[in-house]
Amino acid sequence: MPFQLTDDQLLTRDSVREFAEAEIAPIAAEIDKNHRPPLESIPKLAEMGLLGMIIPEEYGGTGMDTVSYVIAIEELSRVCATHGVLAEAHSSLCTWPIVNYGNAEQKQKYLPDLANGNAIGAFGLTEPNAGSDAGSTSTTAVRDGDEFVLNGQKIFITNGGFAKTFVIIARSTDAPGAKGLSAFIVERDTAGFQVLEPEQKMGIRGSSTTPLAFSDCRIPAANLLGNQGEGFKIAMQILDGGRTGIAAQALGIAQGAFEAACKYAKERVQFGKPLAALQAIQWMIADMAVDIEAGRALVYQAADTEDRHEPHSQASAMAKLFCGEMATRVTGKAIQIHGGVGYTEAYPVERMYRDAKITEIYEGTSEIQRLVISRNYLR
Repeated sequence: MPFQLTDDQLLTRDSVREFAEAEIAPIAAEIDKNHRPPLESIPKLAEMGLLGMIIPEEYGGTGMDTVSYVIAIEELSRVCATHGVLAEAHSSLCTWPIVNYGNAEQKQKYLPDLANGNAIGAFGLTEPNAGSDAGSTSTTAVRDGDEFVLNGQKIFITNGGFAKTFVIIARSTDAPGAKGLSAFIVERDTAGFQVLEPEQKMGIRGSSTTPLAFSDCRIPAANLLGNQGEGFKIAMQILDGGRTGIAAQALGIAQGAFEAACKYAKERVQFGKPLAALQAIQWMIADMAVDIEAGRALVYQAADTEDRHEPHSQASAMAKLFCGEMATRVTGKAIQIHGGVGYTEAYPVERMYRDAKITEIYEGTSEIQRLVISRNYLR
């Protein structure tokens, strides 16, 4: 059935698109080329309410519905995937668990700064030996009086280079596998907590992706998020919502590449006529358009399911799986339409192609999404 956006959701789309084109598009190529986090954008994102999208108004946020949230991520990613994932990881991976599992004191302490940009959030789950297998997490959190002592390492932390507030999953009991995990809020300046050198990546190169190290890092016991032993459940719920956000990022990348391809096809003349007059190009454009609209339907459906407080694990997995792979297909065709110049940095589709690939990998690989989806039918 068709998904009809509300007036507020349409306003979100239009206002974020205008902001992204004016403030983000001009620096997108430069931050990619220089592997530079766009720190100057953080106050602008905060002013637009794009860092407090899922934070209730009482804590300084805008309290958006999930559909409006994914529309905003889509529009940011349409011009710059780095900005899209900055806002998505901050919101879905760090802010969301504090909103939904934090106690009154934790919400009051952390959410206002996360909403106004004084603090950017990050999430630590993946480890050198625990990627898709989150139950193999080896970072420990040992209770010592009124503190927990953290030891271990995390990798691939989005926003790690400049985040101030981290949600960390660590092993806090002797229970085997996933049962022994808990979630903690860790502040950047805590003694024994070190942010290591950022990774040099193929795509989203302006996004700061770092390892984290914990060496006898003492945090207050009050920083336990939710109940002890709930860490795996919290992490899986974080990823359910995060996958919808990454699907929106992939959708935005594809939309940007599609628009660039259409523009180029109408301007580039070969054999005495624009590329757009050639049937081969027309068919590629048609396939790209169908792919994007199918992905948009899946993303908005997943977001709407979450807004209706219904189980959305399968819907988010379907959106993430389809949109991640779709973005790679669409950006690849965009390069093909551009021909040789599409393989150069002179046109944005080269960057978009590199950016698209990660949406098949982070916050759950395509293979993990297929496991999630199939289990719902085969159990």
